[in-house]
Amino acid sequence: MADQESRDVQTSPTNEEDLIEITLTHGGSSHTITLPRDATITDLSAAVETELSIPVGNQKFLVPKLGLQKPPFKDPLLPAAQLAGKKITLMGTTASAVASLASASATASQAVAKRDAALAHQRRHQPKAFTTRTTTTTETTYTFMAIRPLPHLPHPERSQAFLERLKADPGIVSAMRKHQFRVGLLTEMDPLAYTEATHEGTTRILGLNRNRGEAVELRLRTDAYDGYRDYKTIRNTLCHELAHNVHSDHDRNFWDLCHEIEREVARADWRKNGRSVGGEDLADVYEPSEEVAYDHGGWTGGEFVLGGGANGTGGPALSRREIIAKATEERMKRMNNDGLGGGKPRGAGTGEGSSS
Repeated sequence: MADQESRDVQTSPTNEEDLIEITLTHGGSSHTITLPRDATITDLSAAVETELSIPVGNQKFLVPKLGLQKPPFKDPLLPAAQLAGKKITLMGTTASAVASLASASATASQAVAKRDAALAHQRRHQPKAFTTRTTTTTETTYTFMAIRPLPHLPHPERSQAFLERLKADPGIVSAMRKHQFRVGLLTEMDPLAYTEATHEGTTRILGLNRNRGEAVELRLRTDAYDGYRDYKTIRNTLCHELAHNVHSDHDRNFWDLCHEIEREVARADWRKNGRSVGGEDLADVYEPSEEVAYDHGGWTGGEFVLGGGANGTGGPALSRREIIAKATEERMKRMNNDGLGGGKPRGAGTGEGSSS
């Protein structure tokens, strides 16, 4: 009987000698996954879905020396034992976060429908004396229809304030009115989702413009999530992405428009501070560099998913109507309080965080 028990211990699959532990960092937290010693990277991916509720399609593993690994893996049979002891970063949105956004989107869609019905009723019953009065202004037409931080990142209220500051920036407001830019959603990007480390170095995407203004994503945070990048650098990135509302490729027409927007935004700063040199507007001689790789060009195709990663995968897509629903609901409340003028744009203030 004792011999039988000894043999059972030696052949048990749960023997500690037959297990390995792999430590992953996700969203600033550390997680340890225990696997059989003969497990593969595909098994690791399945375990992450089970234990951390991150769908396989949302997962990306940043592994030292091996680079970025994501399903479907180039080598699905890569031994998981080779990953043990490495500092691995896991990127991906949890299923609960995607579900929360889907629920918020459905609620916002209902609000938009009510708003459309209310405006239609107003138009039908508006007195003739006011038939020539415009019900929309440049402040509510050429702007960012919605602002949303990523809810799964630390302190989303700080990112909300940062985005509000960009929206209310006098130079950005002026440029959007002049060029009649309208952006459905202004949001932040998860730094790790757009950071790739290879043997040649680290590549960081600073911004993305999806479908010529459906959504603009900006890299607000440092890679370690412990601060925010320089405000004016992020604002220049926003100027760059706004130019993609017109031109997708980085051709001469794009750079001419991008530089024009940057000069307009800089001119607003100089006028606000009363700075000039010999009476000459500094914005007239301002010429930014084209060497900074803000992005890979305007992103088109598919639909944008908030927090869904670089390929827009990871859950139900938000349509353009759903993206602006929340902002439309807020604007309708102001219209009820202030009349048909639409109210004043909301201001914002935030300190400039650290840059890297």
